Amino acid sequence: QVQLVESGGGLVQPGGSLRLSCEASGSIFSINAMGWYRQAPGKERELVAAISSSGNTNYADSVKGRFTISRDNAKNTVYLQMNSLKPEDTAVYYCNLGSWHFGYYGMDYWGKGTRVTVSL
Repeated sequence: QVQLVESGGGLVQPGGSLRLSCEASGSIFSINAMGWYRQAPGKERELVAAISSSGNTNYADSVKGRFTISRDNAKNTVYLQMNSLKPEDTAVYYCNLGSWHFGYYGMDYWGKGTRVTVSL
């Protein structure tokens, strides 16, 4: 059974930084792609960043240049470094297990989410 556990959310001021972590268990983490989604109040869940097993990445246009996704296969963990945070980055961030074929395809494996609030 796949389990994904996110951590690292919190309250940060605009322009600040946070690093989210997601630890995976119950899967062969090293061969799976991983993604970070977010869902803001009243909005649909959207893909923010994804990384393949070999380290290929893609990002939503809204976070390019500010967010960086990375992974540590030895720790079964994927990270999302978020810099220059804006109020519109406020959302619940979810970790997802997926596959990669010329891009990321999420599967129905989700963590419970970690809340990020960007506010003065």
